[in-house]
Amino acid sequence: MRRIGVAVAAISATAIALSGCGAGGTPTGPSGENGESAASALTVVVEGGGKAELQPVADLYKSEKGIDVTLVELPYAGLYDRISSELQAGSPSFDIAALDAIWLTAFGPGLAPLDDLFTDDVQADLFGGLVSEAKVGDSFVGMPVWTNSEILFYRTDLFSDDANKKEFEEKYGYPLAAPTTWEQYRDVAEFFTRDTDGDGTVDLYGTDVKGAVETEWLATVSQAGEKQMVLDPATGAVTIDSAAHKEALDFYVSLLPYAPSGAAQLDWAGAQNLFYQGNLAMMRFWGHAYRQTPDDSPIKDSIGVAPMIGGPGGIAGVPGAWYLSVPASGKNQDAAKDFIAFAYEHNDLSADTSLGLVARKSAFESKNGQPGFENFPALVTTLEAPQTLPRPKTEKWQEITDSVLIPTLQKAVEPGADTAALLSEAKTQIEAIIK
Repeated sequence: MRRIGVAVAAISATAIALSGCGAGGTPTGPSGENGESAASALTVVVEGGGKAELQPVADLYKSEKGIDVTLVELPYAGLYDRISSELQAGSPSFDIAALDAIWLTAFGPGLAPLDDLFTDDVQADLFGGLVSEAKVGDSFVGMPVWTNSEILFYRTDLFSDDANKKEFEEKYGYPLAAPTTWEQYRDVAEFFTRDTDGDGTVDLYGTDVKGAVETEWLATVSQAGEKQMVLDPATGAVTIDSAAHKEALDFYVSLLPYAPSGAAQLDWAGAQNLFYQGNLAMMRFWGHAYRQTPDDSPIKDSIGVAPMIGGPGGIAGVPGAWYLSVPASGKNQDAAKDFIAFAYEHNDLSADTSLGLVARKSAFESKNGQPGFENFPALVTTLEAPQTLPRPKTEKWQEITDSVLIPTLQKAVEPGADTAALLSEAKTQIEAIIK
């Protein structure tokens, strides 16, 4: 869900033969020229939460292949710095790296092609956005290992209350339910913003508005029908001042009256805490949060989930995927690719971890109807929506985010903001960055 990087030139990698279903069944172990094991151990560098997702796969790989897989856990910025410096040096200490989706373009030149892993069957079992995002230039350079998107979270205790349902329908003219459109979302947010204890102060808000993170607004841009969020990498045109971008920003800030104050500084953690504490009737948030509700939350047993809301362009989220990649200068490329193919085949193992995220459609579907995975249908519907589009492929993306997008949002959520002027200024700033 976050950052970016730099890299060096790639070299070709030896293909592995895959057969059977999916990625071709579990691939045979890598071998050297005389049939001996080409690697007795593999090292994977991974960001904090990703270690839990990959540990069951690493354990099974050791059991079936006899090859130790060490997962080196690093903080987000530390992971980026290590990968960047070691790729530039051409002597990586790791065999495989777990990469944030927005790093792929910048690191791409230093990664080995994985084209032989992306069979037709593999691509058919992945969401379209993940397939396109995995390709840099003419080659696939990362295999998605888990993906995410914002979906709608709402309090079922409030939505199922008979008095609320009666009052809502009388006021708005349609039944109270999990909203599916911008208009419904705004209505429900307005309805639930209230003083619940009669002390004269609002203590329940319909929603939140996050000014300190950009992804939720980008999802709104896609919901508005925009095909090229912020910029078009193919042409170099900056699109952030388009009519769809403005429509999205206007909707985004229209929710401020129904959200807690301090929107300019509200980030993911802050919004999550507000919801868990019972201060929000709804929030749009990454799907993994469904499994992370604290045991002492007053709403722990009253959380419903639904697909992300839609605008004029329909439902849309921003896929937040992580990919497994192999350094082009790595010494164990065949073994590394074998592990990545194995991880794809056993992607379903990650569903039962703390984040509970997977990448394959079939892995999501394998949990249909199982308690604790009620968020999966909402995630699948959102990820399959035609307007759920990946962020632009540019090595400048993180600079654009930090220097332009977040500051623009923080100004937009202040009273009296001129959204058209802000987007025009943002366009000028982005053009200076990518020139």
